[in-house]
Amino acid sequence: MAVYFVIIVGALALLIYGMKIMSEALQKMAGSQLRHVLSKMTTNRISGVLTGMFPTVAVQSSTATTVMTVSFVNAGLLTLVQAISVIMGANIGTTLTAWIMSAGFSFNITNLVWPAFLIGLLLIYTKKHRYIGDFIFGVAFMFFALGTLNNTGKEMDLAHNVALANFFGSFDPNSYGTILIFLLIGTVLTCTIQSSAALMAITMVLCSSGILSIYPGIALVMGENIGTTLTANLAALTGNTESRRAAFGHFFFNVFGVCWVLIVFYPFVDFVCSLVGLDPHAAKQSAVRLSFALAAFHTCFNVTNTIILLPFVKQIAKVCCWVWKPKKNKDDDDFRLRFIQAGIMKTPELSVLEAQKEIQAFANRIQRMFHMVEELLIEKDTDKFTKLFTRIEKYEGISDNMEIEIAKYLDQVSDAHLSDETKDKVRAMLREISEIESIGDANYNMARTISRRMKGKEDFTPDQYQHIHEMMQLTDNALTQMNHILVGHKADNDVNKSFNIENEINNYRSQLKSQNINDINDHRYTYAIGTMYMDLIQECEKLGDYVVNVVEARMGEKQKEA
Repeated sequence: MAVYFVIIVGALALLIYGMKIMSEALQKMAGSQLRHVLSKMTTNRISGVLTGMFPTVAVQSSTATTVMTVSFVNAGLLTLVQAISVIMGANIGTTLTAWIMSAGFSFNITNLVWPAFLIGLLLIYTKKHRYIGDFIFGVAFMFFALGTLNNTGKEMDLAHNVALANFFGSFDPNSYGTILIFLLIGTVLTCTIQSSAALMAITMVLCSSGILSIYPGIALVMGENIGTTLTANLAALTGNTESRRAAFGHFFFNVFGVCWVLIVFYPFVDFVCSLVGLDPHAAKQSAVRLSFALAAFHTCFNVTNTIILLPFVKQIAKVCCWVWKPKKNKDDDDFRLRFIQAGIMKTPELSVLEAQKEIQAFANRIQRMFHMVEELLIEKDTDKFTKLFTRIEKYEGISDNMEIEIAKYLDQVSDAHLSDETKDKVRAMLREISEIESIGDANYNMARTISRRMKGKEDFTPDQYQHIHEMMQLTDNALTQMNHILVGHKADNDVNKSFNIENEINNYRSQLKSQNINDINDHRYTYAIGTMYMDLIQECEKLGDYVVNVVEARMGEKQKEA
């Protein structure tokens, strides 16, 4: 018996691993396209359901779709209402997994596995098709695990196991108490093993062996639906308010479905069984039809639940907002990451999106810091000047911390198996955050120069002030264009705009440098104030260079030497 237990545990592990490989391979092949599909979501609820359903069918992971959806809500690309409809679709899409398992229990698929392993291995060694090879390997692992589970269940002859027969026989399948107990067991087990697919496989083994009747088996499936949402909600606790609301929407959808199914449990299950030609009250039942009945229930449950709740998506969103109220507004000067949530980083290929949004927020914060420097330049009140300078100092510390935290996150992502395209993105993003942090340093250097001028006895001349303002205006234009490029799609952005602004900055710096030497020689101002003046101009020019470096990293284009 112990040997069989080890085999079953090993087969379940292989099943989970196979699904993971399959999902990750598909995400590598179509991750960016999936993101594009979700980002182009319309306000139409039905299209939202379809948008959630098809990517989930493709990657065989409702978690991947849910994480993507939450990240888009965080980024402001999707509203909570749209996200809930997408999650509904993801629940329907994930039911395909149960049908695949049913197919695995209907005939001996082990014989088909070995050619699949061979084909997968050959494709893995070809650079062009290695992701297809990974996918086939994942499918082969999954089917091999299902075949092993099926064969092990038959060898164990569970139907004649006295201990198990007595245990399950002690429960009355026609009692609501039994249904509630198995519902709870399914919920707890799914939370424990963190895989609804694994528990679905166990349920099919128990039902197909005749040891567990269809009613408690379906109660386990219902528990799986709740358990998988609890996992997502626990993960979302590390995220922001919007991610918690989206995760709670998933939880509400499944719990509501379980509640109404419990009310009409026996008639509904009998109806579903009739669809696959199964008599739930028959003394002897077909193992194949039992597995198909479980899959059919999973699909009918999610489809019917979606039809019932789809007209009330706005009301569900209100409930989510009522449960998860927004946190009290914090000072924007406090360091915090807005989009990165390590707790829900279950799909490395898609985690790049969170980092990308965080970089955009980082760049926007740095531009706000630059605007503070502009204010500092014209501030004459000592107290206000001191407060503003202290704030800029704080921002400089924040920029250092943001660089470190985003880099750490990207390092975590890069540890996973990524596509070549995503690896290039990660490398580019690491360069982006380094250059953005350098912009923060340039801002702080300018603030320190202005502080030295404030403490001194001399002030800039009106002409110097005008030149500094003009240079800062060019620099601000460069920052604005950089932020525009970081937000938009590559195809929609013109990299030459940034290059042209940078050339303007360089030319103006050279002009002011020559003029500064002449003005000092003509005794229009002292050498000391001239040095501080040029320090500001030079720092603006450096800042322009850092901006170009960010743009080059983002667009994958280098500025041509003049």
